[in-house]
Amino acid sequence: MQKQALIVGISGVIGRALAEKLQAEGWQVTGLSRGRGAIPEGCSSLTADLTDAAAVRAALTEYKPDALFFSVWARQENEKANIRVNGAMVKNVIDALGERLQGAHVALVTGLKHYLGPFEAYGKGNVPVTPFREEQGRQPVDNFYYAQEDEVFAGAEKYAYRWSVHRPHTIVGYALGNAMNMGQTLAVYATLCREMGWPFIFPGSPQQWQGVSDVTDASLLAEQLHWAATSATAANQDFNTVNGDVFRWNWLWPRIAAYFGIEAADYPAQMMPLDGRMAEAAARWQQVVGKYQLREADISKLVSWWHTDADLGRPMEAFTDMSKSRKAGFSGYRSTLDSFSQLFDRLKAENIIP
Repeated sequence: MQKQALIVGISGVIGRALAEKLQAEGWQVTGLSRGRGAIPEGCSSLTADLTDAAAVRAALTEYKPDALFFSVWARQENEKANIRVNGAMVKNVIDALGERLQGAHVALVTGLKHYLGPFEAYGKGNVPVTPFREEQGRQPVDNFYYAQEDEVFAGAEKYAYRWSVHRPHTIVGYALGNAMNMGQTLAVYATLCREMGWPFIFPGSPQQWQGVSDVTDASLLAEQLHWAATSATAANQDFNTVNGDVFRWNWLWPRIAAYFGIEAADYPAQMMPLDGRMAEAAARWQQVVGKYQLREADISKLVSWWHTDADLGRPMEAFTDMSKSRKAGFSGYRSTLDSFSQLFDRLKAENIIP
C-alpha cells in the first residue's frame, strides 16, 4: 500500500522540499496547517489552528500516517512564549493522532540554535567548540527546540513510535512567504544592488566573514528526513544535517556577486545589517518588478532581513560535523555554491527575480 506522510509546515522551504522528495519516492503526502500558504502540487491539505488542541483533533480524526514530520514554528515575543506556543503545537498533533502513531516514524526539524541558544540569548552561553556534534547536548538556557524535542520523546513513550531529530544549519531552498530564507533574501538583495547601483556589502560579523561555515540545502534535508523515516539505523537518534562541504563567506560572497553580474564590496569597517539599510527596498523592488514584469511585488513575501542578519551576524564561527549520520548510512552531499546557484536559477525560472 502507498505510504502516508503528514507534514506539519508543508508550505515552508523545508516542507515543500520534503513533499517533493516523498512524492518522488511514491508517498501520498498531506499537509497540516492553518491554510494560509499554498501547498505543493499533488499534496492533500488538512486545516487547523495548531495551537488549538480541539481543532487539531477534529482535523486528524480519521488520519493514520506512516510518518509524521514537523517543520514548523511560530515566532513569539520572547523565549518563554516560544516554548509555550511551539511546544504545544507539537504536543497537540501527537496527542490528536495518539495510538494511530504506533509503529510510525515521527521526525522533528530544529536547527543549530540547539547549540548556539535561542535568538534572545544567541551565542551568550558557553557555545560548544566547532564543529558542533550531537554528543555536545543542550545549552543551560530556555530554548523552544528543547521543548519540542521533549514533546516528541514523551509521545514516543506513550504511543510507541520511533523518532528522529534533525538539526540543519541555514536552509537554502525555494519557498515564497517563508520567514527563514537567506538564499532568497540574498537573491533579492543582489538584484536590488545591481538595479539600483548599491554596493553589495556583506551585512554580517567579521567572525562569519572570516570563519568556517556551512549551510543546508533543503533538498538534502528532505533526503535525510526520508532516509530516517525508512532506515532502522536512524531510529531514535538526533542528527546534524548540512551539505557536507565547508566555506568562508569571504570566499562565497564574491561568487554570489559574480552570479548577478556585480562586484562584491570590500568588508566594511563595521557591521552593516540589512534590516537597518533596507528602508527603501520595498519601493525600489516594486520598480524592479515593473521593469521586468516579475511575479511578486510584495518584498515581504520574498525576504527576511532580520533572520539573514541573525545568521550572518553571529559573533562566532559555526559549522557542524556529519559523522554520526554518515556512520548510520546517510551519504547525502551537496555543493554549497551549487545550492545557491540552483536556487537563483529556479527563482529566475519562476519569474521571481530577473
